[in-house]
Amino acid sequence: MSHAVKIGLRRQVATCAAFSGLAALIIFCFHQPPYLASLLAGLPLHYQVAIGLGVGCLYWAATQIGYRYAAHANATKSTVESYSRLDLSGRNPVWISLAAGFGEELLFRGALQPLAGIWLTSAIFVIAHRRAYRFNGINMRVLMQAGAVFAASVGFGLIAMYVGLVAAIIIHALVDTVGLYVIKGEIRKLQPQS
Repeated sequence: MSHAVKIGLRRQVATCAAFSGLAALIIFCFHQPPYLASLLAGLPLHYQVAIGLGVGCLYWAATQIGYRYAAHANATKSTVESYSRLDLSGRNPVWISLAAGFGEELLFRGALQPLAGIWLTSAIFVIAHRRAYRFNGINMRVLMQAGAVFAASVGFGLIAMYVGLVAAIIIHALVDTVGLYVIKGEIRKLQPQS
């Protein structure tokens, strides 16, 4: 692991705030009012929350099982290395995940998806994550990770479309929280014992 300066919580939250601002601009310029009603469309709010929490818990269980088999895969190692650049101290994984869940879902599913559709929005989602996952060429690792990010985006898009944006935000935040805590644990294992 490199000992470079970590990407701090403020920078992560600022990026997600910029996504939210861009989403608001797109919504106000290209969507029809009432804006809030269209963003809260879908199943009743309590169902969206329950489904979001339920899917998040299933993802946590699947991650615990799947990571045991994929921990040594090149894509997994690359993801851990990429995200080790973040400051994951304290509760930062939770705050980063909440900011990403809200900011990214508001932009990609709330603002862009109604205009561009699921497939184009998901392609833009992959491009937006190019630096985070270090998509710096075409090789098997990049193709696998880009495919996984694209599939996750399509999943978030379907959830937003058929369940609601609130559910997509909750699921995205929980997926990121689980992932960042797994990465935090891996980083801790790799650090020299003092």
